[in-house]
Amino acid sequence: MSLLHGVGDFFALDVGTNALRLVQLSGDAQHGWVLSRYAYVPVDAKITQDSSEQGKKKMGETIMNAMKQAGIKTKNIALGLPARKTFTAIIEVPNAPVKQLEKTIKYEVDQYIPMAIDEAEYDYALLGVSPNDKNKAEVLLSSTSKSYAEERMEMVESLGLNVIAQEPEPIAMARALVPVGSMDARMIIDLGERSTDIVVMYQGVPRLVRSVPGGLAQLVQAVSSTLSVREDQARRFILKFGLAQDKLDGQVFKAMESNLETFAAELTKSIRFFQTKYAQVPVVGIVLSGFAGVIPFIAEYMEAKTNVQTVQGNPWQLVQVTQEQQQALMSVASEFAVAIGLAERSND
Repeated sequence: MSLLHGVGDFFALDVGTNALRLVQLSGDAQHGWVLSRYAYVPVDAKITQDSSEQGKKKMGETIMNAMKQAGIKTKNIALGLPARKTFTAIIEVPNAPVKQLEKTIKYEVDQYIPMAIDEAEYDYALLGVSPNDKNKAEVLLSSTSKSYAEERMEMVESLGLNVIAQEPEPIAMARALVPVGSMDARMIIDLGERSTDIVVMYQGVPRLVRSVPGGLAQLVQAVSSTLSVREDQARRFILKFGLAQDKLDGQVFKAMESNLETFAAELTKSIRFFQTKYAQVPVVGIVLSGFAGVIPFIAEYMEAKTNVQTVQGNPWQLVQVTQEQQQALMSVASEFAVAIGLAERSND
């Protein structure tokens, strides 16, 4: 799903709350991807969330410095759109030949998006016949505010770059994390700094896309408050000890337990919602990424709570990296799902 279709060589940019992640790949999905260029640049959250002219200027300088650090020469760029700024849903329309379907969606799209059609930028992908009604077709519809999309494009293009695609982050991260060749139903989770993206993939395409508030920052605050430690120390405790019961007398887990219960409930709710439409399709696996991909014992906890096999995912599963690159990326590798997914977009 893209709000603009991309062609040719490009690099991917993921602007997170506290870091920029840039990825440029060579190769293709058929013959394999190779990591050509990359950068991971920590950024003050005040800059990433500052929409003032001064904030945009600082962000532009940070992007250009990151490109220089990575050695990226191409001017073509694919951007991730934060889930909180997008609306993504699976809709059903009367089944018909493709051209007629396109007309139907064009004339009826305002019924499905939460904004006036003249204020929206939208795109869609045909998924196939509805599992519940052969007379209807499923469509993946995604939209964002036209003013937001244009503002981002203007900021990036002012740097001399050419925006060839903007894609919702949950769609991009699922592309990188879905198990190779998987056609059954899998839930892909990306735990970010302040929110969590949830996508259920079935038969190779997204069937449910959600974003829920709450991320690592919420866990950090809980541990910091309960254990009376600084937030940077609380973060280290979480990433080092995780949900271990035999470390620090299990205090880190106990401090996070209520937040973890809420998180697990959201996963269960998402599975149930998916199965209201795909009643005969079980969700056979959960794949964790982002900070959930590195917090010790969180996979075991979520598996116990959801009764669904849960593993920590690998967004690099389709990308060849050198030993030197692997070593350099070791501490932040799990955070690259969105950037890799964007970079793995087809050039066609």
